[in-house]
Amino acid sequence: MPQQAKIHYIEPVIQKKEGDYDPFIEATLQFENAADYLDLEPWIYQRLKYPERELIVHIPILLDNGTAETFTGFRVQHSTIRGPAKGGIRYSPDASLSECKALASWMTWKSAVINIPFGGSKGAVICDPTQMSENELKKLTKQYINAIRDIIGPYKDIPAPDMFTNSQTMAWIADAYTQNGQLEPAVVTGKPVFLGGSLGREDATGTGLFYMLREASKYLDFPLADKKVVVLGFGNVGSSIAKLVHKAGCKIIAVTDIYGGIQSKKGIDPFALKEHVGKNGSIVNFPETVPIDNEGLISLPCDILIPAAVEGQINKNNADDIKAKIILEGANGPTTVDADDILKEKETLVIPDILANAGGVMVSYLEWVQNLQRYFFSEEEVLDKTEKKMKQAFWEVIKIMKDYKVSMREAAYILAVGSVAKTLRVLGRN
Repeated sequence: MPQQAKIHYIEPVIQKKEGDYDPFIEATLQFENAADYLDLEPWIYQRLKYPERELIVHIPILLDNGTAETFTGFRVQHSTIRGPAKGGIRYSPDASLSECKALASWMTWKSAVINIPFGGSKGAVICDPTQMSENELKKLTKQYINAIRDIIGPYKDIPAPDMFTNSQTMAWIADAYTQNGQLEPAVVTGKPVFLGGSLGREDATGTGLFYMLREASKYLDFPLADKKVVVLGFGNVGSSIAKLVHKAGCKIIAVTDIYGGIQSKKGIDPFALKEHVGKNGSIVNFPETVPIDNEGLISLPCDILIPAAVEGQINKNNADDIKAKIILEGANGPTTVDADDILKEKETLVIPDILANAGGVMVSYLEWVQNLQRYFFSEEEVLDKTEKKMKQAFWEVIKIMKDYKVSMREAAYILAVGSVAKTLRVLGRN
């Protein structure tokens, strides 16, 4: 019989201050909720609540104009209990330690939900990559890796691309880690295919999202054909899932990116929109559309809302305006805890980030496996393995959701936290 009683640990839970948004507090509150349902031993609770390691580094580089500048970087390892830590590296002027801590913990739970032998980590450098040359970004990347090299490695912590980093950045990382001229491809994933990258990696997160949406449509008896979709964020993930739902017969009626948004009652062709972005750098001014902002998009009458931008976009101020039946979380942490409570009351099915967008880490896992054994899979094999793993996780989460009578997010956390706790318990690391 599922454990329903709430318990109290030896210290108070983290409290939110009114009006504040702190990603690590949000992540911790989600963990604490699952810990209560699982009735975790205090030593396990304490072990999983905080990251194992937080590293702050300062990176001086010589810019192209001859001046020197020092950048601050982070690498956070939340857990290495089930295997090496795994997590992306992002370049952003808004990067923070709290954000890295949250994203590292979400990666721990994401890996556990789909049952792959990774923990979670995250890295970031505070910079504005849009104002830096390729040469400056190369220097920054290599100096950042030199600063964190002691804590990364194929069996320690494996970086991957994230915001404003890509396959080229990962190639620089592989080279910076190289010793004695011997390239070690397994130190990083998301590399170019000819350097040991995996087929299917570029659209992995979007493909995984579509697998989860398809299973949800079966669960709800909610065929995808003709459903109205809105996409918040048209980067790699948002554009990828937009193409897939379009192919499935959905009508995309609104899209936003960091520069603005577009709306069309007739529907938006994501393939043509991607070409427009390639030529113009943004979705803005796409033909036969009218402008819309994020808040307007979130409140549109639609069937499926796909947040694929940054954290905290769906919050207590706009959650009640949402009319979608399904929210498919392409981004990490797009929905706050307060918003979750509102959406649960509205009976909106939120397919949570730690399940929905796990296709990326699944294919990263397959890339790592291929690199270690120097044997490579076809794209069909990669997609087949990803689909099977994610479908299995979806229905395991649905079962827990029904057994515990909780939301899908709570069920995913119960599955993930329970899995990591079980490993700790068996290993006896108290």
